[in-house]
Amino acid sequence: MNGAPILKVCDLKKHFPVRRGLLQLKVAEIKAVDGVSFALGAGETLCLVGESGCGKSTVARLILRLIDPTSGSIAFNGRDITALPREEMRRQRKALQIVFQDPYASLNPRLTAGTIVGEPLENFSPLTRSEREQRVRELLARVGLGGEAAHKYPFEFSGGQRQRLGLARALALAPALIVADEPVSALDVSVQAQTLNLMSDLERDAGVTFLLISHDLAVVAHICFTTAVMFRGRIVEIGLTDELFANPAHPYTRELVDATPRLDRPTRVQPLAPSNGGAEAPEGCPYAARCAFARPRCLEEAPILEAKGDGSRKVACWYPLG
Repeated sequence: MNGAPILKVCDLKKHFPVRRGLLQLKVAEIKAVDGVSFALGAGETLCLVGESGCGKSTVARLILRLIDPTSGSIAFNGRDITALPREEMRRQRKALQIVFQDPYASLNPRLTAGTIVGEPLENFSPLTRSEREQRVRELLARVGLGGEAAHKYPFEFSGGQRQRLGLARALALAPALIVADEPVSALDVSVQAQTLNLMSDLERDAGVTFLLISHDLAVVAHICFTTAVMFRGRIVEIGLTDELFANPAHPYTRELVDATPRLDRPTRVQPLAPSNGGAEAPEGCPYAARCAFARPRCLEEAPILEAKGDGSRKVACWYPLG
């Protein structure tokens, strides 16, 4: 990473209370995000990857301040936005945008494409109507839809075209960071490639920084410079994508890589170790119940995320592979 990071997350936590009974008393809490830390440089793409329910989307919502964290800090462009008042956070949203997972549900079916893309400009930018219309045509052309698409409604577009429309809307205010939450999971494979190539072009040509949320390692390998692997609300490994996939250091990362279908080798899925019913040791590693390499220390003491080897990789494991 060259220079100061555009986004720095430190020990971020989000715990949701579990309430029961007539009085809705708190009986437990779900640790959706439990101490996540990472930094993202300008013009780079970082991916949060992991199985469903591991906390990836909750991290995205916390960064965008759609929900408030239980503790921890979020610094954007060197400014702590963790507890910004609502009006100040609204001004920050020009530089923080999102592309939603479902291109069919994230667009208002009653508005034309031009209105959808122009709405952020109307809310945040002091452009005249003609200038706004010109900007909308430029944005639609940038994502490969063409200016004539401005008069169409969402139902007139395919799934891939709708996701491009979502990208155009996110780009309208020239944001410094775009959070893309599973942006291609609802698309056909051929359309996925087109959308990912477009995101790569935007990163290269427009200098857009992406935080990509995904469970698909093939998608991650295609676009991401750095990858962070999450499990049960924690980052268990983070490093350069190519190196992390070629030689995973955490057993969970190895499990994900081995389960990914590839043409050059058969899919290798190792049988899981005997489980304790899905419950993790209160003080131990959250992955210990599924880990074939777990030792007594893993059940008693939670590992911390620390640098390994030359420092380019961080792993939360007492006994990393390799």
